[in-house]
Amino acid sequence: MGRGRIILAALLALAFSGCSSRPHGTLVASHQVAPGTSVVDLLVVTTRQPNDSEPGVMFSGERGHGVHFADIAVSIPPDASRVVGEVQWPDGPTPNPAVQFATVRAEVLSREAALADFNARIRKTPKRQVLLFVHGFNTRFEEAVYRFAQIVHDSRAEVTPVLFTWPSRGRLLQYGYDHESASYSRDALELVLQALQRDRDVGEISILAHSMGNWVTLEALRQMAIRNGQIGSKIQNVMLASPDVDFDVFRRQIAEIGGVRPSIFTLFASRDDDALAASRRFWGNTRLGAVDPKASPYQEVLDRDRVKVVDLTGIATSDPLEHSKFASSPQVVRSIGARLAQGQPLRDGQPGLGDHLGIATAGAVSAVGGVAGAAVAAPFAIVDPATRENLSEHLSAAGQKLDTQY
Repeated sequence: MGRGRIILAALLALAFSGCSSRPHGTLVASHQVAPGTSVVDLLVVTTRQPNDSEPGVMFSGERGHGVHFADIAVSIPPDASRVVGEVQWPDGPTPNPAVQFATVRAEVLSREAALADFNARIRKTPKRQVLLFVHGFNTRFEEAVYRFAQIVHDSRAEVTPVLFTWPSRGRLLQYGYDHESASYSRDALELVLQALQRDRDVGEISILAHSMGNWVTLEALRQMAIRNGQIGSKIQNVMLASPDVDFDVFRRQIAEIGGVRPSIFTLFASRDDDALAASRRFWGNTRLGAVDPKASPYQEVLDRDRVKVVDLTGIATSDPLEHSKFASSPQVVRSIGARLAQGQPLRDGQPGLGDHLGIATAGAVSAVGGVAGAAVAAPFAIVDPATRENLSEHLSAAGQKLDTQY
């Protein structure tokens, strides 16, 4: 068996490894709360196009006109029936709430209704703190909803959660479309941040961005700083989880954001993130989320710009690509919630978070993920394990090309 076929087999094993089908049409409201479950209420702001043709979808992966709002409540199974850090994906529009995430309420709101709903919630929140989440690449609308509900629940953070979701088609081979959609949404995210900053009921804003969501987040903060002279004083925490952002571009972005800022920038980095390794091969330069924070020139830049670093390299999670450690590690996600409550950075000159929490390490980089990224020389390894659209055809072609090279 040629080396190309071995690499192809490894990639197929990675892409198709054990997970149920992706959720679709699951945002059908039951208007019922099962005994023993917990409910997370989310306010959603999106630049996606509304989808009224399919029940339980609400918003598609296409780019919408303007900004839309929604109120969604998600039921989470009892802790005894789930693993902290994981989403128990519903397998249809009528999931079993005892063992799966389920939708209790899902309603599209007008701008006025969304503002009234938000202000009513924030007034009841300790410290009147907002947690704004921006998801990453290859994420359908309902996936963004359930993932954020899991983060809010598992972090135990007493916040008003706001999901900003941009138009991702949720397809493995739409990386370019997703990246341009993130850029398409930066003005809208800046408007959301400006509105939160002006809102008298808001006391504090924390931002959590993942993967490609960091691109739109940093661009929005950069625009806000240029427009206002600095980013908003209420923005106290900016958490950059596995950012799929060119390191050199980040240097320019953080320079524009400026050094006069109240916020704490925290970078969650991991050198064994296989998704970012593949992205680096696609773009041809180091991704911010995969830097070694103790190596030059990264350490000098991060120290100069006062970016705190949580090095998650080696921490074991259920994510085969090690790309979602911030959410899928129970210790890490709970640490985020605790630090938000305390108003402290996630690292205060102490040992790395993994050492501090006593988390077992996973060892060296996965051989499967490493060769998969090298095989396709593109970010195809940034993959939901159940994604199958056109994958076999493209991988087969890649395998044939590799066979001619080895």
